[in-house]
Order: sequence, then C-alpha cells, then structure tokens
Amino acid sequence: MSLGLAASLTTPVPDWGFEPARLEAFLRQRLHLQGPMQLQAISGGQSNPTFFVSFDNRRLVLRKKPAGAVLPSAHAVDREFRVMQALAASALPVPPMLLLHQEPDVLGTAFYVMERVEGRVFNDNALPGMAPEQRRAIYLAMADTLAVLHSLDPEALGLASFGKPGNYFERQLGRWTQQWALSKTRENPAIDELLTWLAAHLPADTDTDHETRLTHGDFKLNNLMFHPTEPRVVAVLDWELSTLGHPLADVAFNTAAWRSLPEEYGGIRGLDLQALGIPSEAEYLAHYYRAAGRSQHAQPFHWAFAFLRWAVIFEGIAARAAAGTAASANAAEVGRLGPALARRGLEAIHTPTLTLETPE
Repeated sequence: MSLGLAASLTTPVPDWGFEPARLEAFLRQRLHLQGPMQLQAISGGQSNPTFFVSFDNRRLVLRKKPAGAVLPSAHAVDREFRVMQALAASALPVPPMLLLHQEPDVLGTAFYVMERVEGRVFNDNALPGMAPEQRRAIYLAMADTLAVLHSLDPEALGLASFGKPGNYFERQLGRWTQQWALSKTRENPAIDELLTWLAAHLPADTDTDHETRLTHGDFKLNNLMFHPTEPRVVAVLDWELSTLGHPLADVAFNTAAWRSLPEEYGGIRGLDLQALGIPSEAEYLAHYYRAAGRSQHAQPFHWAFAFLRWAVIFEGIAARAAAGTAASANAAEVGRLGPALARRGLEAIHTPTLTLETPE
C-alpha cells in the first residue's frame, strides 16, 4: 500500500481538508484513547479519502465523503459502514466498525471509523517480487473470497432492505445512464454505444437472470487485504458500491483486469500469465464457479456492463479533477481512461472469443 508521510499535530502537516484537532477531540469523547494522535493519508484510491488515525493504544482507519459536489448516491460512507457492520458475524472477513458520523460539523462531510487490520494490500495486479506459486495462491484466494460473498444470505444478515430484489441490470443501467449524464464533461461515443447496446440486450425475465445476492460492486485485488505472510484474505475493503444485485456483475467486474492492459488501470492482459503463475481468465472463472456452485456463467453482456461502469467512474474522476475535488493527485491522469475502458466494453460485445493471454 502506498502511504503518505505520518505527521503529528505538533509538526507542520499537509492540508488535510479538515481540522485535525477537531477530529481528535471528537474521537477522544467516544473512544478510550491514549497518547497523541497521528494522521497518515492513504494514497492510491480515487474514491473516499482515507486516513490512518493512530494513538498509543489504538490503530484506526477513517474514511470520509469527499468535499465538494458529488454525484447522487456516490461516496455513500453510511452504506459502507452499514454493510461491514452487518458482515461482522459472517464468514466474510471485514474490519470491525467503530462509529459513523453523518453530520458535517467535525470534518465537513460524513465519515466513519473502523479498526485497522494488519495485512498486505497489493496495488499491482502483476504481484512483482513474488514466486509464481504465491501469485497463483493469491489469485485463487480472491476467487474463493468472492464465492463466499455470493453465498451469504442478505436477509439473514439484516440486509434485506440494502437494495431492491430483481431487475438488477435494468435498474443499474438506469443509474449509470444518469451518472454519465451528470458527470459528463466531454464526449465519449463508446459509452453512448455501450448504453444503447446494453439497453437492447437486458437479460430475460427469468429467475436465474434476476438472482439477488449481496454484491460488492468494486471487487478487485487492491480492495482486499491479505494476511501478512499467508495467501489468505483477512479483510474485504471499499464497500462504497455494494448493494443487493446479481453475482455475475461482480464476477465480470472482478475479471476486467484480464481484459485490460497494464496501462489501463493495472490490467494484466498481454502479460505472460503462465510464467507469472497467474491463472488465465478461464481457469480463474472455473475456480470461482466451482467454489460458488454456480452453473450460470458470465456472458459478453456482463463484461460490457462492467466496462461501462468503469468508464463512467473514470469520467466522474475526470470531472472531479477538473473541479479540484478529486481524492487522488493523479485523478486527471486516471480520468483519461474513460474512453479506453469503454472501448474494452465494446470489444467484449464484438469480439467475445478473443484470446486474452496473447500479447497485443
């Protein structure tokens, strides 16, 4: 994980976007804390600003909604808090939740605080410096964790109202059409083409096509924390886009890395996966399907939808960069990926049998 420099309140600190002293006073009123507060900005994400908040006796993580105007339903830290709190007693590992504060009086936006889990976060999908067998084990652990997520019963978790049952793709297509309209700062014909195609190819009205499970919405390698030394997931992070939805939406999004290049936000397409020890997309999917007991498999529609979401997300990042409210310093650069990833969505439609392991 790429981290900013730690800074105590007694030394010059960056512009956090809020008053650290106010945060410290708030936390001391609600938690038993000892010693001075140390803040550490966690870089690398394009979503909700995240910070390590450390005391002599507690190591915490704070996630807040970005400052400035944001798209409706985006950056919903309250939903993140709710779903992880509900998952605490499940077979899926998540950090312990401590408190949620939805008023702007402390940090200017809503935020929540959770316990810090110790482990490794991998921001490079190629997993440099590892042995092939380690890479393979990490990727298969990711597939197993996704299968565990999709095995959970939302009603038993108290999440029956976390989203609407059925018609997931129809509703989501409407949502992302609206998000595109609201975040649009330039033309992106590939997004428009994807929206038109997806609307014309919505899944049939059958029980399997409208299966409803808890979905993460952003399930990828760098949103998982692994044990410090073992290829085992110890926490699933970044639940901002979670809802009740169709498991194959998660599956397609999770495997988008196999269909995009390293310069397209860290894809693994074109790499020598066999030499690296990383499973091919087909092998990875087969492992997930077995672990999940799933007979219905992802289709071109699901990858087209996944890349549509990616493209609109990156267009939103570009819009926030232009407005000066982006969470990451490289938001302007990352925002240029909107057109590239939308074209990958069209590729999923028009070339569904491409050989993904062959370098371009």
